[in-house]
Amino acid sequence: MEPTRTPLKILMIAPTPFFADRGTHIRILEEALALRRRGHEVTIATYHIGSDLPESMANGIDVRRIRRLLFWYKKLEAGPDWQKIVLDLMLIRKTFFLARTWKPDIIHGHLHEGALIGWIVKRALFWRKMKLVADFHGSLTKEMVSHDYLGGGFLKAVFGWIERMIDNLGDTAVASSWSNAEEISRIRRRDGVEVALDGARILPPFGAEGRQLAREKYDIPDDAIVAVYTGAFIANKGIKALVAAIRPAVDRDPDLFFVLAGFPRNELEPLLAEHEVRSRVKIISPLPYVELGEILGMSDIAIDPKRDDTGQASGKMLQYMGAGLPIVCFDTENNREYLGDGGTFASDDTPEALAEAIVSLAAERGRWNELGEANRHRAQAFGWDRTGEQLEKIYETALDQNR
Repeated sequence: MEPTRTPLKILMIAPTPFFADRGTHIRILEEALALRRRGHEVTIATYHIGSDLPESMANGIDVRRIRRLLFWYKKLEAGPDWQKIVLDLMLIRKTFFLARTWKPDIIHGHLHEGALIGWIVKRALFWRKMKLVADFHGSLTKEMVSHDYLGGGFLKAVFGWIERMIDNLGDTAVASSWSNAEEISRIRRRDGVEVALDGARILPPFGAEGRQLAREKYDIPDDAIVAVYTGAFIANKGIKALVAAIRPAVDRDPDLFFVLAGFPRNELEPLLAEHEVRSRVKIISPLPYVELGEILGMSDIAIDPKRDDTGQASGKMLQYMGAGLPIVCFDTENNREYLGDGGTFASDDTPEALAEAIVSLAAERGRWNELGEANRHRAQAFGWDRTGEQLEKIYETALDQNR
């Protein structure tokens, strides 16, 4: 890929413990890597915790962390926490320092908190004429509700007002899904919202020998139909619906075996015990991003049980497609856009319907390769380099306003 003619300095704000092996962080990392491949400089401002990027993956990305004043805070999983208010205040200070000394062309604020921090820093350094791109990964309020952090009433209304205010920040806005972009477009008084989808890594066919070795490594029955889920074991990713679907699925097809790869494990074990399905499940936790291809390669079908109630895109869907797997999911706008008619869609958003769809796909062994190759082909339209090129155009359009 030819580098851009006008390299930019991009300061990304990641109000999260970057890097952890989950979707939000994969989007931040892969966007940064795609921009680096196009010749741009990228610095990421983030919390004091999170894994350092391996040298083979970092590719010159400079990760700058806040001080470890909240040394006891070690939460890596998604979800709200009141202590994040303190961390975000410290992240404002770190971002201000980097913006003042490094002098970026673009401030790229991830999530609603990152957009707000970027707006504060931009206003404080207004004479620098930096441009702010607000990258919304989903709905702030809906995500808090899905984590059982908000109910109804006054507090939800307050956060709804805050979210609408932040939705209007930034010289331009980016959304990770079609449904979220549509929602923000109705709120935003400025220019419209660009949809910059998550990307897929296209993986070559794994091969019978590699599949067997991987199954031996993870102690997976060689003759089982392996249904895989990768991602966070938390409510708003649909994990409760998936676990509830396992018992009716294995009762109808005893050859089914489920691999659940992600974290936090302590959230998952009680669910499996409650539904009495532990013997038909292999937990792989944590799930290193670098090992994702191996886990997908040893699987037969993939499951994405996320409902369309947070406005989030599904990075895992694209990883499944890039690995050439047939996929079971709920019938949502985003899933239809990704899969077309190539998915196996549950008839409604209940565990019973999800189980029925899993069993149906498991019985169509002769179509697995056809569906998987169709998904791999469609995934090529959702590569990360395409996202990087799109972001580059968004930056240039914003900067043209200064010229």
